[in-house]
Amino acid sequence: MADLRDVLLVDGYNMIGAWPELASLSQIDMNQARDRLLERLADYQAFTGRRVIAVFDAYRVPGKGKSFEQGKVEVYFTKEKETADEAVERFAAQLKGKRRSVYVATSDFVEQSVAFAQGALRMPALELLTEVEQSEREIEKRIAEQAQRGSRNTIDGKLTPEQLRLFERWRRQ
Repeated sequence: MADLRDVLLVDGYNMIGAWPELASLSQIDMNQARDRLLERLADYQAFTGRRVIAVFDAYRVPGKGKSFEQGKVEVYFTKEKETADEAVERFAAQLKGKRRSVYVATSDFVEQSVAFAQGALRMPALELLTEVEQSEREIEKRIAEQAQRGSRNTIDGKLTPEQLRLFERWRRQ
C-alpha cells in the first residue's frame, strides 16, 4: 500500500548550521549534532504524522550513497558528486502527488525556488525549528496533564462500558 502521508524533506546540514543548539554542537562533534537533529525530527514526525526524510551531503565522499532509518526518520547520504540540494530536488519531484503535500526544509533560496517550481512547499530552517519546538512543548504539556490526572495510558480507558463488561465476563470464566 502506498504511503500517502505528507512528506518533509530536510536538508540536514542546512538545519545544523541554522539551528543555534546544533550549530554550536557541530563545532564540538558533527556526529552528535546530526544525531540530535534526527532525534528531534523523529519526535516531530511522531507528533505530526508527516513522513520525514533527512538528506545529508556526502558530495566529496566517495561511494554510492547510503540510506537507513534512525528513529523512524529516513536518512539519506548523497552519492559521490551529488549535492544534498540535488537529492532533495529529486525526492521532491518523485514524491509529489495529488493527495500528498511535500515540504522542503532549507534556508537555501535557490533550493527553495527549485523545489517550489516542482510543486513542493517551502519551509525555512527557522520556521521548522519553531514547529519542532512547538510540538515538543505540546508533547510535554500532554505528558504533564496525564501525570497530573494520575492516569496511565491503559486500554481500559479506551474501551466502552459494554466491552469492559464482556472482558470481565471472559476473565471470570
